[in-house]
Amino acid sequence: MKNDKIQRINPKMILTAVSLAIITACTYSSHKQSTQQTIPSTSQPKSTPDIETIQVSSNNIVVSEQQDKAVRQLKVAQKQMFATTKMSVMPRNISMPRPILPSPIERPIINEKNNNEQYLKSLQNPVKQVVTQPLSTFSIDVDTGSYSNSRRMINAGQLPPSDAVREEAFINYFNYDYLTPASFDVPFNIHTEMAAAPWNAQRQLLHIGIKGFEIEKSQLKAANLVFLLDVSGSMNAANKLPLLKSSLKMLTKQLDEDDSVAIVVYAGAAGVVLDASAGNEHQKISQALDTLSAGGSTNGQQGIELAYQIAQKNFKKGGVNRVILATDGDFNVGTQSLDELKALIANKRETGIALTTLGFGQGNYNDALMEQLANIGNGQHAYIDNLNEARKVLVDELSSTMQIIAKDVKVQVEFNPQLVAEYRLIGYQNRLLANEDFNNDNIDAAELGAGHTVTAIYELTMANSTQKHIDDLRYSSNHKTPQGDINTSEVAFVKVRYKQPTNNKSQLISHKVLTANADNLVSSDFKFAAAVAGFAQMLKGAKYLGQWHYNDIATLANQNKGDDPFGYRSEFIQLVKTAAALQ
Repeated sequence: MKNDKIQRINPKMILTAVSLAIITACTYSSHKQSTQQTIPSTSQPKSTPDIETIQVSSNNIVVSEQQDKAVRQLKVAQKQMFATTKMSVMPRNISMPRPILPSPIERPIINEKNNNEQYLKSLQNPVKQVVTQPLSTFSIDVDTGSYSNSRRMINAGQLPPSDAVREEAFINYFNYDYLTPASFDVPFNIHTEMAAAPWNAQRQLLHIGIKGFEIEKSQLKAANLVFLLDVSGSMNAANKLPLLKSSLKMLTKQLDEDDSVAIVVYAGAAGVVLDASAGNEHQKISQALDTLSAGGSTNGQQGIELAYQIAQKNFKKGGVNRVILATDGDFNVGTQSLDELKALIANKRETGIALTTLGFGQGNYNDALMEQLANIGNGQHAYIDNLNEARKVLVDELSSTMQIIAKDVKVQVEFNPQLVAEYRLIGYQNRLLANEDFNNDNIDAAELGAGHTVTAIYELTMANSTQKHIDDLRYSSNHKTPQGDINTSEVAFVKVRYKQPTNNKSQLISHKVLTANADNLVSSDFKFAAAVAGFAQMLKGAKYLGQWHYNDIATLANQNKGDDPFGYRSEFIQLVKTAAALQ
């Protein structure tokens, strides 16, 4: 029979093979445990050694005494087997099992988030003595991008870097109930309030608020808009190009037949996607946006030059002429000198074409460049982190985003040394001006949009305080008014210069801050703004906040939330609580 041709297998040989397999498996298991103890987990990056230093040697494999004894017994059994059994008796379809070797050790993959975001250096303003520096001069600032960008980071589980936080952008993100001017002839009113600082009863906070004249959307001037859109490879993310397109569709739905929209894109090169079209051709504009996809490098200069050319070609005299730059700010091809790019935008500004910048995305976001370009271009910088923010900037605040009611708005505050010993301006670090620039109409400053509110907050140390930051000067003399009398009724004198949108000569309005108004009927807006200012300072290191912490900020804001139709203030309170949990 066929089965008779198969030689009988020696049972000892089978036992040997099985024993060898078991020992090999035990050896590999012991090796694996030893290796796991040797190589730290990548979830603990602080203790993970350089991947080049991770080695595995035979010394790491620990064999127990039982395993060693089994090996010796196996060798004796093998000798006996091969002494009594010839290899020819083994069937061809049965072979000795190969040793089971451990799989090769792979180097750990360390995924570090590529974060190349860029921010301008932003240190908190220092305390100044009134006797040596009684004047404080700055340009207003209506940018809000720092707040929404910081919100994006906090909601993602990360506190923003100090330089990403601009206090004035946090404060001015929210609207305050300041008195609206009655006519466009004087386009804004000055509002002041003064009360004790919530973080230090020995300090006073002085709020200076400006409320711009409001214009209904139906009364807005005809707009000539050029969308300058970054479609480079860096925009290939859900929170970049797709969000950008959805945001601009919201904006175009607010336009009518008197407005015009053109679309310019840039990547390695620039091109026109949509020639100037009537603002009410919503479907045509939407379809042009839908055709966009991301890819290639970024030649920002070429795109800006082309956008300005189209804006100039379709210029609306007496209307709104604006380039809206939407990008992550990654200008990695084209102009090598930032100064050249600034000069180009400043030159175009003089022709009556403004530049607004909308920031998108993360990882390579260039906030420093986006803010500077908007400042130079007489525009506003906003950061769009979600559709709600797009609606806020491009729909709800369309009037203030688009139509300028005053340009080159400067503020100068003179403090009375008889009553005020020290002051510190909270924010506006990159908007500070030399005192002599206040009266110089050739010095550029920021614009104020219709309905915009702008708030500046000073922390004051009064002259009678026992907790001054700086010692009194040994050789200082009594300070009197020009009339020779000691003035104890005025804490400060506020002056604001501005130009009408079509005029190059400035006008001056002024306002006295009286001691009689201090601590009287402090508004909930005052207290909420103080909470916002405290939060921004907390994120920048809390140098001046003493023992005031996140819980105190949230409590003060919650108690003074006031009217909150869009939920921005409620969202702020939740943001403070999230930041506290991330500490």
